[in-house]
Amino acid sequence: MEVKLVTVPSAIPERVYSTERVGISRQTHDEHLKLWQGYANKTNEIRKALAELEIDPAKANQVYSAIRALKVDYTFAYEGFINHNVYFETLGGEGGVATGRVAQLINEAYGSFDQWKADFKATGIGARGWAYLAYDHEEGRVFNYIGDAQNSFPIWNHTLLLAMDVYEHAYFLDFQTARAKHIDAYLQVIDWNAVDARLPR
Repeated sequence: MEVKLVTVPSAIPERVYSTERVGISRQTHDEHLKLWQGYANKTNEIRKALAELEIDPAKANQVYSAIRALKVDYTFAYEGFINHNVYFETLGGEGGVATGRVAQLINEAYGSFDQWKADFKATGIGARGWAYLAYDHEEGRVFNYIGDAQNSFPIWNHTLLLAMDVYEHAYFLDFQTARAKHIDAYLQVIDWNAVDARLPR
């Protein structure tokens, strides 16, 4: 099996640091970078291990086996990498009301931007790890999803548009345990152009 490695991020995109204006600090992002890099490195490590693994169905086992352990942990590492790619790609904007085609989709699904915002905030408070806005290719609609871990509750045939990290590492330095305040700040720095660009054309 040929190994294809992901690119390990070397820095936070500079525009992301503009979140300091709403209280999400540079230090938080710099610490967060280490976790993002960790997911990329573990993705590559597991890909290499899988490529070197002797594939023998007789050694596979659902209680424990090398292939099970690697493939289960691979989803956590790779999804963690992807989630953070989208998180940082869509952060550092002007926030406010959504624009572009995604605005139309939000209004169609939720009735208004304010209704969507209330739902997204509640989703983030109710989640253990992530809140996602995703586009459903089957129905042509958007929906706010909960992700309790990097790899929990995946939904097939969707495109991830917005990923809000609500693990404590994303906000504790700035807001301590006040997650709702963190979400309020986050909503003020979404880059809606970047979110809209993720929609399938």
